Amino acid sequence: MRRAVLLTFCVFLAACASRPIGVLQPTDLPLGGASTVDMLVATTRAPSADKAILFTGERGADLSMADVSISIPPAANREVGQIQWPRRLPADPSREFATVAVSPVVGKKQAQDWLGRNLPENRSVLIFVHGFNNRFEDAVYRFAQIVHDSGAKTAPILFTWPSRARIFDYLYDRESTNFSRDALEDLIRHVAEDRRVGEITIMAHSMGAWPTMEALRQMSIRDGRVNPKVRNVILASPDLDIDVFMTQWRSLGEHHPQTYLFSSRRDRALNFSHTIAGGVTRLGQIDPTIEPYKSGLERAGITVFDMTNVEGGSDRLNHGQFAQNPEIVQIIGNRLIAGQTVTDNDPSLGERVGGLALGVGQTVGSAAGLVITAPIAVLDPESRRRYGDQVILFGQQGESPAN
Repeated sequence: MRRAVLLTFCVFLAACASRPIGVLQPTDLPLGGASTVDMLVATTRAPSADKAILFTGERGADLSMADVSISIPPAANREVGQIQWPRRLPADPSREFATVAVSPVVGKKQAQDWLGRNLPENRSVLIFVHGFNNRFEDAVYRFAQIVHDSGAKTAPILFTWPSRARIFDYLYDRESTNFSRDALEDLIRHVAEDRRVGEITIMAHSMGAWPTMEALRQMSIRDGRVNPKVRNVILASPDLDIDVFMTQWRSLGEHHPQTYLFSSRRDRALNFSHTIAGGVTRLGQIDPTIEPYKSGLERAGITVFDMTNVEGGSDRLNHGQFAQNPEIVQIIGNRLIAGQTVTDNDPSLGERVGGLALGVGQTVGSAAGLVITAPIAVLDPESRRRYGDQVILFGQQGESPAN
């Protein structure tokens, strides 16, 4: 356990040592060809007196909201999947991520006004819930990167809960997700109640899967089902006790959202969680090709993307491939989130997925030709009507590698 903690701690320090503090102070510098991502941020964090930080890792008394605009450097000056953190302040928008504008959003009316300005023609909303060890600015910049690099045509909403962003505050962060689950449920409910909204996708990373599943579970218990506008739930490297997830899943009932799981047996962050959680397997590290998981996933109708053999880019913990690997974020993100139609005769897609070792693993209850197209086109209504709800496992055969 000490080795796992030390390894995770050292990697975290190496990643964050050179970052300046206060990147959320809006810049006055010209954008220099940069594009922007405008997001609504809802948070249960306590406000900071420093306007360049905005929110701390402590717990707030109420849900706060803000309209935040982040600039992304031109394609010639950055790599897809990466965040170019400022080396010094003010940030250079032509080469680094920069904060362009921050405005408080007060009350339901202003939130509805933001939605009216940002809802695309497809009436899609994406709610992102970050994971363990995230400062407020970490969550904001990561979500901006995901939205930009995926090409998602959606109204982006970030839900960020109180994280102290310290390795040894794992339990504090865990309790903060419990503290925040009611607020997340309320946020989902208010978005779904807006008549202009057509579909909601919730993407949760790591520990963010816990409040997400809890919020949906509570909604199902209160209302008899999850709101039907919540069509898709994406669980990326979820730090969830596999036994707890099963009880949460059963509580969602028969009319549950279509659910997608990104897992990896080489995820070092989840190995750390596995160790301190009494050796119970985390949902994000299962091998979907072996029992009892294979049959359980088939019965549940959960689609799995096994990323065990996918390179994590600059992420030495292999915990953020869903956002940092250029091929993953472009192929899966662009189609999964944005709803781009993909047909089963797209050879370039098959070649690129195969190059990531995601190729044809195993299909359950579907034609082999759907192994690539159906899960990637999940948000496209036309593809859903064409294929129906398929259960598809992306995985590698054989035994799991040692942790």
